[in-house]
Amino acid sequence: MRMNADDVVVTGMGVISPLGNTLNEFWNALVEGRSGVGPIRSFDASSFPVRIAAELKSFDLARYMTEKEARRMDPFTRYGFAAACDAWEDAGLDTGQLNPERAGVIMGCGVGGLHVVQTAGTDLNEKGPKAFSPFMVAQLILNIVSGHIAIRYGLQGPNYVVTTACASGNHAIAEAMHTLRRGDADVMLCGGCEGSINELGIGSFAAMRALTKKHHDEPERASRPFDAERSGFVMGEGAGVLVLERAEHAHKRGARVYATVAGAGMTCDAHHITAPHPDGARAARCMTLAMDQAKISPADIDYINAHGTGTVLNDAGETRAIREALGTAADTVSVSSTKSMTGHLLAGAAAIESVACILALNRHVVPPTINRDTPDPECDLDVTPHTAKERHLRVAMNNAFGFGGHNCCVVFAKD
Repeated sequence: MRMNADDVVVTGMGVISPLGNTLNEFWNALVEGRSGVGPIRSFDASSFPVRIAAELKSFDLARYMTEKEARRMDPFTRYGFAAACDAWEDAGLDTGQLNPERAGVIMGCGVGGLHVVQTAGTDLNEKGPKAFSPFMVAQLILNIVSGHIAIRYGLQGPNYVVTTACASGNHAIAEAMHTLRRGDADVMLCGGCEGSINELGIGSFAAMRALTKKHHDEPERASRPFDAERSGFVMGEGAGVLVLERAEHAHKRGARVYATVAGAGMTCDAHHITAPHPDGARAARCMTLAMDQAKISPADIDYINAHGTGTVLNDAGETRAIREALGTAADTVSVSSTKSMTGHLLAGAAAIESVACILALNRHVVPPTINRDTPDPECDLDVTPHTAKERHLRVAMNNAFGFGGHNCCVVFAKD
């Protein structure tokens, strides 16, 4: 796929993840098949039915913001802001060389300021209404992360947040791509973030039986996408941000190009508030729409980073969707779920998985699906079990399917 002047390209990336907070740390952990899942350290989870999560192992707030700024941000905002700062630096952007009215931000967020809500609820019960902080609203609202990023860099173009649960990151990338294709901007920062590992987040997702309650003694084995013994996902936290540019703009400033955002598809299952449709038909159509927009055929897809949550319904339904969308090409495509290592970052998942797709294209390696020990006949794709695989990659697709039936698939290409 040759790049045209009106294409949308990726020129920068940032990631804050349970596997590391630089692109190299993140990628090396993926290729080595290292798990980021462990016992919960951020609160006492001993009385909870779920006591494991994929928490950040190290996060240097001082690298990105002052203590005063940090106090006015919920963790989800801190993570998204930090990933955006790293993506900006990676892209080599300079505010003096940009038209601020033609640069913007679109982020994906899901549950938002759970830490602020939990703290405020406790303070209200213990101290009464005088305990409310004047910064509470500005800490918990989802759109504030895009606002903080824009304020840091003076970006005055399109700015908003999309919320489609676990598909939010992909929707943000797709919306940024469309914004650039329409000519409404030259540069867009986009991605997703989440910071929901606290009592409220773990307790509520455990209550809805979405999280696995197994492997507390061996947490690195807990996230098991496509395995016959999978029993739910593992909560993760962090963020991923991409810098997208119109190809002509990137070329004029001499930017390095990681990949082209070739197309995106969006559909809805219209089936259930949390469960995907078991036949996978709407997810398949989403993949087909993304390929159509990218002007490619199923045979062109080399790698799919699957949504692959490790829940019984998702993995089987996604397998059916891939087979329906790709036909015979499903037998040769490489698939993996990096959630087996990162856990599920909810709104941040599709964003860091887009980073994984783009790094895979650039380094010609398919990251593995760890913990796929027992094959499931309903998940009969090549899911790259246990070990990364070298393969020449030109086109990758990132699948994301969220609660509410929200589906978004994005295609990335590299010459």
